[in-house]
Amino acid sequence: MHQVVTRRIVHMTGTIVPASYLLEILTWQQVRYLLLAGILLALLIESIRLIGKVELPFIRRMIRSYEERYLAGYALYIIGGGITGIVFEPAIAIPAILMLTIGDPISGLLSDEKLRKVKRPHVLLVMFIICLALAWWFVPPEAAVAAAFVATLADGVKPVIKGYVIDDNLTIPIGAAVVAYLVIEFVPPVV
Repeated sequence: MHQVVTRRIVHMTGTIVPASYLLEILTWQQVRYLLLAGILLALLIESIRLIGKVELPFIRRMIRSYEERYLAGYALYIIGGGITGIVFEPAIAIPAILMLTIGDPISGLLSDEKLRKVKRPHVLLVMFIICLALAWWFVPPEAAVAAAFVATLADGVKPVIKGYVIDDNLTIPIGAAVVAYLVIEFVPPVV
């Protein structure tokens, strides 16, 4: 249980990145540089870990058994949030990143630690409500609903391809941001 809570707390610390922009501590360009540096560092650490050249105890404790031979969830978290922040403007990127840093760990705490193909309905509902509330402040309502739905789907459905679990740390922020962008650009506003 301790490892589960620790993993969720570490997950939530990522909220510092968008908060640093919202609190006007960093500009969005500075946030993008920070995210790029995070991606590069995570890829370096994972490269060294996967070829067996380094064993970092903190990272070792955060890795699940099914991640031993693949990019670990923490790296996919940094990559997913980083790509989202680099590619999209703040109004789209911030809620998508917050869905990962706030919605996903809360959903994880409500779930049992069993790897399920689909999470239980009450967990899906909570995830959707959290994501909708986060997006509502930044994007039009139709984009908020679409982004929250995609983030909930990414969090709640765990496809496995050739033994590899498609990690929601990658799909939540990128999926939510892409859908929000597409709705804003191509769907007429609801009056």
